[in-house]
Amino acid sequence: MSKKDSLDKFKQSIVDLNLEQTLDVTKEALKSGISPYEIMDTMREASSVVGQKFESCEYFISELIIAGTIMKAASDLLKPHLTGGQVKYKGKVIIGSAPGDLHDIGKNLVIVSLMGAGFEVVDLGIDVPADKFVKATKDESPNIVGVSALTSTTMMRIGEVLEALKASSMRDKVKVILGGAPLTEEFAKSVGADAYARDVIDGIKTCEGWVSAT
Repeated sequence: MSKKDSLDKFKQSIVDLNLEQTLDVTKEALKSGISPYEIMDTMREASSVVGQKFESCEYFISELIIAGTIMKAASDLLKPHLTGGQVKYKGKVIIGSAPGDLHDIGKNLVIVSLMGAGFEVVDLGIDVPADKFVKATKDESPNIVGVSALTSTTMMRIGEVLEALKASSMRDKVKVILGGAPLTEEFAKSVGADAYARDVIDGIKTCEGWVSAT
């Protein structure tokens, strides 16, 4: 099988939501000498196709979750073959659930989707205090900070994160995007965030727009 055929098969296996085939093709591609960076680039293409299918209502949230799980599994196979300095990321995102929020399903979907789209992602986990967001912003120098909340109670604590970033003089160094079921664009503006993502694809597009403009 030619390199092009192998990469095309890899891409299609992700689009078809076939975990077993994706992993098999990933192993075969690596064994045949195909660069892991080319495989990563192809994964980004597959992620884009999955996003298009979601936007056209051919795929739904459940399919996005499956695709994200598949890309995460393929990424885990590729990681040992990647040299950090050679990876060209679009940008860097740190992301975590708001203080007090213990939900991570939506956040994890965003993470794997961002990875598939070519971003380096630092996951801060759930129930992340404001000072931890600040420390990660200082230590990691991200382009973007993402905060999620899935309850009306914890969403009110997102303002703590924005205030802490402002107090530490880090707010102007990053873009802040919010996401989660109870949030709205109006709420995002009220706490001083740069954007609200109504769903995963919207969030990815916003992040891509930010880094392409820098």
